[in-house]
Amino acid sequence: MAHSYAHLFGLPCTGLRFFTVYGPWGRPDMALFLFTKGILAGTPIKVFNHGNMVRDFTYIDDIVEGVIRVINRPAQPNPRWSGKNPDSATSYAPYRIFNIGNNQPVELMRYINLLEECLGKKAIMEMLPLQDGDVPSTVADVSELHAAIGFKPGTSVEEGIKNFVHWYREYHAV
Repeated sequence: MAHSYAHLFGLPCTGLRFFTVYGPWGRPDMALFLFTKGILAGTPIKVFNHGNMVRDFTYIDDIVEGVIRVINRPAQPNPRWSGKNPDSATSYAPYRIFNIGNNQPVELMRYINLLEECLGKKAIMEMLPLQDGDVPSTVADVSELHAAIGFKPGTSVEEGIKNFVHWYREYHAV
């Protein structure tokens, strides 16, 4: 739909793909919230694919910074775009798609270990198979984002989890 409007009406459209966003004020059904709540309560956390997962965890501040920078650069037509050799992230219309991800894949078990360190408590883990519809690995290629707007997310997972735990403890008074 966005591409159709870009093509038909010349409306610049930019799509953004966010990769495993985490941080304060996030969705409480996401892993970091569920893990933190479970670890603090001493209840088992569900670890899918027996922990054999890799994610491109992206701290919320990096997502916000990327969005702000992209807003100031409306999509432009790609003059090199060709139907014989199409690029699905650009177009002859003012249309663009960018990945916003940390581009630093982290193993799920490392993520849980960092959380345990920040909370000062070990997790009780319920190891489960891969969920239907899930994938073992997601990693963002942000080279196009960096080339176009000069931005590459850079908050380390160590710093992001530390910030989250500080916020969580304060917000939930634990």
